[in-house]
Amino acid sequence: MGIFDWKHWIVVLLVVVLVFGTKKLKNLGSDVGESIKGFRNAMNDDDKGAQHSQAQQVSAAVELPPITGGTVTGSEHR
Repeated sequence: MGIFDWKHWIVVLLVVVLVFGTKKLKNLGSDVGESIKGFRNAMNDDDKGAQHSQAQQVSAAVELPPITGGTVTGSEHR
């Protein structure tokens, strides 16, 4: 006989249903579900954004000088 006894949980559940009503509990459940989905989508968007910005940084670091159409001699070569 402790707090995890099934009889105690039944009483707690009945009190919650009496206080809030079934309609509010149903709305609360759907609101919590939508919040969790939104959080997951935001986390996935952040991961995709971080991968995209890393790809941009790599491509910017590998930028080549423009081609001028002339030949490269030893003195012009870096």
